[in-house]
Amino acid sequence: MLKPVKTKIIRSSGTFAIVASRYNGEYVDAMLHAAREELLKAGAHLRIVRVPGAFEIPAAVSKLAQRPRGRYSGIICFGVIFQGRTSHAQHIGWGVTHALAEIQVLHKIPVIHAVFVFDKIKHAKVRCLGKKHNRGTEAAQTALEMARVMKGL
Repeated sequence: MLKPVKTKIIRSSGTFAIVASRYNGEYVDAMLHAAREELLKAGAHLRIVRVPGAFEIPAAVSKLAQRPRGRYSGIICFGVIFQGRTSHAQHIGWGVTHALAEIQVLHKIPVIHAVFVFDKIKHAKVRCLGKKHNRGTEAAQTALEMARVMKGL
């Protein structure tokens, strides 16, 4: 069951990157907008990188995570994949998930996974376009919290 997004402002002077797919832009753009607003409200600095589709997200994240000076406090990833009649969407979803997990551990940087595989458009609308359950807001809050946690380690 979906729970409403609870807005809690975590102050941050960190720099965050968002890597967002252009594919299925209506849904991705809504999450990107919500995350951007949340991060700016917290006082964070932001870089946005757009890639063609969800499968290209890990390549950009890997390059950003390798940044030697001025490392990012966290990287947020946004993509939406719709399940069709073949297993292609599942393969992309799993590939992205495994790559992002590997990058996070290898580079010791929070990588927030908000790349979703949906069976139905109505599920995407509720999670991406809604104010009550927008996964973009949640991703930004998670990034801010993980940056705080990592700084304290």
